[in-house]
Amino acid sequence: MTAVSRAWGRLTLPGKVVFTIVPLLVLLTIALVVAIGLFGTLVVDILIANIGIVRFVVAVTIILLLSPPIAFVIIYMEMKIIALMNLRLGPDRVGPWGTLLSTVHGLKVLMKEDFTPTGADAVVFTWAPVVVFASTIMAVLVIPFAPGLFGQDMNIALLYFFAVGGLTIVGLLMAGWSSFNKYSLLGGLRSAAQIVSYEIPLTLSVVGLLILAGTMSLNQLVELQGPHLDAATGQMTGAWFTDWFVFRQPLGFLIFFIAATAEGNRTPFDLTEADSEIVAGFGTEYSGMRFGFFYFAEYINVFVLSALTVVLFLGGWNAPFDINGIFAWLNSVQSVVTFPTAFAWDVNPAAVGLPLLFIVALAPVLATLILGAPFYLLRSSTKWWHAILIGFVLFNVLVVGLLLVWAYVNFEWAAGLFWFLGKTFAFVYLFVWLRGTLPRVRIDQLMGFAWKWLLPASLLNLFVTAAAVLVIGG
Repeated sequence: MTAVSRAWGRLTLPGKVVFTIVPLLVLLTIALVVAIGLFGTLVVDILIANIGIVRFVVAVTIILLLSPPIAFVIIYMEMKIIALMNLRLGPDRVGPWGTLLSTVHGLKVLMKEDFTPTGADAVVFTWAPVVVFASTIMAVLVIPFAPGLFGQDMNIALLYFFAVGGLTIVGLLMAGWSSFNKYSLLGGLRSAAQIVSYEIPLTLSVVGLLILAGTMSLNQLVELQGPHLDAATGQMTGAWFTDWFVFRQPLGFLIFFIAATAEGNRTPFDLTEADSEIVAGFGTEYSGMRFGFFYFAEYINVFVLSALTVVLFLGGWNAPFDINGIFAWLNSVQSVVTFPTAFAWDVNPAAVGLPLLFIVALAPVLATLILGAPFYLLRSSTKWWHAILIGFVLFNVLVVGLLLVWAYVNFEWAAGLFWFLGKTFAFVYLFVWLRGTLPRVRIDQLMGFAWKWLLPASLLNLFVTAAAVLVIGG
């Protein structure tokens, strides 16, 4: 035992971690294999019998795993875009073009001391960021990303979204009250007043849309803006961007976007954490990972509000034009050229022969050398290994691009996900643009705008829509 202790003491910290984790992983792997062999059939039968619960657990797990990367991407976008607007470079050191700096910020938050102030209510102080983060994550469950890609489809999904999103008020009030700090309390009260005030026009702005659609299911709202059955021909016709609800509810869209900006505490409505007035508002006393929960929740909320705007008013996963219809029209005009509607890969390795397989195996090497050769030949300062590295990166970008094009053409969910994320991050860019452009308003201006302008405008939109439906329907 003495020799083992001396050997253990000579190990570095990474060595101790490796010699601890690797045997544990081996034992867990062996135990998992044995468990699958003994109880595999029983477990599969139980999972099939409870497929609804399994689907819900899988959806929640995927959403939790994807939330931090989404927050990191938006943080990087904010740093880079605002820097370019200010004629600065922005992050350019950590990772290619500074892309890993937001990840470093997240890891730095994890390493900070998690401090609870003297006099604070420790239980409420700890649970407040969890409530805020959980309410944001729960709202993602009903967002349809593409055909078949959603956590849960309910006929009251929009009502669920507003109800769950309202829990954010509870978390911010908990944070402001429990911090035992006057600035935190002011920030919590401001957040409650702001979110409650703007929740009313936010909800009323979509009632006119619901009158037109007749459903609160987010999936059905997207489908109503997509391909539809032509009554004259009896065939499905592709939809154009003119079928989106933004053209039938322009005032509702404008009210929804302004109110969503206030709901997300984004500039110019970021009064809850106004550093020039109340230090950091509800987050003044927070540090470490508890502050990180607030930080991540804010940026994920930007993504969620952008996604909901796209779903309600901009067609969701639907393309802005009928691509297949355009291909069909081109084929009818010029029958010589056949435009593809799908690509199919049906390759049998046993039939192509060993020479072709050998060429396919060498293709990455040849493509890397071909793509990197111009950089080495045309620039004398480029080293040979730099040229090979550039060629390798270009080859991977080309392959990934071709795979994405193939997936877009062959899989409906891939095409839908492409358009949905493109529209959503366009709105995220708009939120960042507003932060780098507009000054912060005063609290009296914020509240007055909600009650004096947005609320009457949302009621006007509701009454005009209802009257139009009655007149046309009559």
